[in-house]
Order: sequence, then structure tokens, then C-alpha cells
Amino acid sequence: MRRRSLPRSFYARPTLEVARDLIGKVLVHETSAGRAAGVIVETEAYIGEDDPACHAAPGPTARNAPLYGPPGIAYVYLNYGIHYLVNAVTEPEGHPAAVLIRALAPVEGHALMRRRRARGTGRPAAALTDDELCRGPGNLTRALGIDLRHNLEDLTAASLRIEGDHGPRSAFGAQVPRVEWTPRIGITRGAERLWRCSVVGHPAVSGRRVRR
Repeated sequence: MRRRSLPRSFYARPTLEVARDLIGKVLVHETSAGRAAGVIVETEAYIGEDDPACHAAPGPTARNAPLYGPPGIAYVYLNYGIHYLVNAVTEPEGHPAAVLIRALAPVEGHALMRRRRARGTGRPAAALTDDELCRGPGNLTRALGIDLRHNLEDLTAASLRIEGDHGPRSAFGAQVPRVEWTPRIGITRGAERLWRCSVVGHPAVSGRRVRR
């Protein structure tokens, strides 16, 4: 199924709005190995130099330059020397902010994702469930074949892009998923901010679950 890529105007808005509205959209990566895609079920917002967990906190640097660039580009970096993480840059140019894509519900390229995830782990590809494939920001970049080469890619038009909703009942069991805002995870500063948005009860969501 082919969907339209989200326009740049989608990203040129307050970051928390974008973080919420990315839920249900589809992250796609087309490579020579094939096409892989998943519905976004978990995001985290990082906003400005006043946010101690945002890479822009120290001010402009060579590494965080993408955050100050135009909205709708990818900010990809290596986290702790282990995992690549992919973010969508938000807000007008010059206002550093981004949304980290934390988890996906796979919808295309399941076999390709399994091969990528199983590589080097010693674990059989078949042992990975659909919900495990893209649970967590490092797992989803491995599954989709995303690395530093994709930093600064245009998410509105490139082979790495974000497309519109996948459609009703395809990933959530309902057309409009119920979401919750919880503290960001995997950070030591600014963790109290309720800037993590996820689909309530979805098995592909990473990290701690909130009991209601």
C-alpha cells in the first residue's frame, strides 16, 4: 500500500503536537534489499536549549546542527556507541527540537526486518515476534536499516520518509488509537517531563508500562 509522505508543514508546528500526531503514521525505508515500514506507536519530544535532555541544551554544535535546520528532516545519531536513533526535526528553522521515534508496529517487510534484527545476535530470525521487531528506538533503526548515512535525509521525499495513516484497524484495532503521555525514559535529566506519547496497551511499545 502506498501513502503520501507527510508535508513539511506537518513538522513546522509545536513539537508536542507533532509527537502526538505522528502516532499512527508510517515510517518507511526503501533500500536495495527491499521496503520495510511500520506504524509509529511511541514517540518522545525533545524541545529546545532549555530542555536538559535535548541535544541542543549546550547550544549549537556540529553534532546537533540538524536540530536547528528545517523541519521535516531526519536527525540520526549513534547513542552510547551502540544504537542508531532516528528523530524527525520539528518547529521552524532555528528553533531546535525533534521527535524521537521509539517504536513501530511492522506493516511491510517483516522478513527483511527479522534478518536485520537477528544478524549478529545468535538468535534465529524466526524467533522474533512482530511486536519485538521494532520495539525500542535502537531496534527499529536496525530493523529498518537506518544509520548515520541517513542523517539529514528529507523525511518528506527521501527513501527514508514518514507517510500518512496506515488505515483503520490495521495496527491498533481501532481507527483512532488511545494514547497516554508519560515521562521520557532512558535519560537522566529532564525525565520528569511527560513528553513520551504512546498507544495505550500496544504490545510494541517499549519501556515501562503505566497501569491505569
